Amino acid sequence: MTHETSGRLDHRLRRMTGRDPNEPHRAATPLELLYDLTFVVAFSQAGTQMAHLLELGHFASAFWAFFLAVFAICWAWINYSWLASAFDTDDVFFRIATMVQMVGVLIMALGMPPLFDSFDEGVHIDNGILVAGYVVMRVSTLALWLRIAKQAPGYRRTALVYATVLAISQAGWIVMIFVNPPFALTIVLWIALAAFEVVGPVVAERMRGGGTPWHAHHIAERYSLLVIITLGEIILGTILAISAVVEEQGWTLEAVLVAFGGTLLAFGLWWVYFMMPSGEVLARHRRRSFTWGYGHIVLFGALVATGAGLHVAAFVIEGVAHIDDVQAMLTLTIPVAVFLAGLATLHAFLLHEVDLFHALLFAGALVVLALAVVAVAAGATLGWGILITALAPVVAIVGYETAGHRHVEAALARTLG
Repeated sequence: MTHETSGRLDHRLRRMTGRDPNEPHRAATPLELLYDLTFVVAFSQAGTQMAHLLELGHFASAFWAFFLAVFAICWAWINYSWLASAFDTDDVFFRIATMVQMVGVLIMALGMPPLFDSFDEGVHIDNGILVAGYVVMRVSTLALWLRIAKQAPGYRRTALVYATVLAISQAGWIVMIFVNPPFALTIVLWIALAAFEVVGPVVAERMRGGGTPWHAHHIAERYSLLVIITLGEIILGTILAISAVVEEQGWTLEAVLVAFGGTLLAFGLWWVYFMMPSGEVLARHRRRSFTWGYGHIVLFGALVATGAGLHVAAFVIEGVAHIDDVQAMLTLTIPVAVFLAGLATLHAFLLHEVDLFHALLFAGALVVLALAVVAVAAGATLGWGILITALAPVVAIVGYETAGHRHVEAALARTLG
């Protein structure tokens, strides 16, 4: 039995019996769009805190704190989004549960500064507020899974697996809030609890009956919308860099280079992401969803880190950073390289083949990123470095639009055939 929300104007309680995975014209709902907006705050906090540690030259602390923060943000979002794709009733219970999730995101955002500060000190990890926000989000999800187990007999076993894993893992996270273990032990417990939560969906979706009825094109749209939100961090980083240039030098050529380069970088990364035919392939090969869905954590993190790199450039331009121009360029070019590498990997995995032409385009993009660093090391300004960095995705775009799209069309025909 499927649940259809169209044609209903009220939001009274409805049975969570599952949506039609082949429902035509399925799109993101206004509630999902509102929900995603809260992640702007969380990603911005993570990027800002990372940029602060990077400009101090505390690279290891910045990376590990950022990794844990982004994983927590993305994992909670992923679990909610796949559940909503399969069981969204848009009734009052579902709406309130979503609002609770939004509160959890904001609590997580408040927990970012103490998390990053404690990582930098290296004595213990102050993750109490962040974990509390995460637990709030997950308890809301737990309530939804229990409701599904009760109201959708066909998905009862799957829902109970999700609920059981959630309940056990949240108990572990709550203990961590109050015990406050030493630094090294906290890392071990984080990894153990995160791994346990990751195993849950893998087991649940392989239960007899074929897993939850998520909608391939809807879930592809949901991920693309969060990519756009994370691209906003690059726009924010560009604004900060432009402001730094104008404050120090006025409206000079350098300000124009930063403005155009940052905008071109965000636009180029947006363009290359939407070269990936996610919806079509996931609709035909649903088992490929795990690697595709979890792999996006790398993409989301890389985009937020790119925005942080531009923020670091602003610190350097202002003259308050403790690192030099070359190191600042590396904080920008490395995340861009990670994003392009992650995207190329997911693209090849979706189509189950590695295309030599696209591999060469990726190599060309990496060469451009290396040239950006070399140019700054040779004396070019950060504005020129940002502009050269922005040309990296342009290499992939030009190659795709001239010949690469035919390679993708042929590969898509093979994988869908």
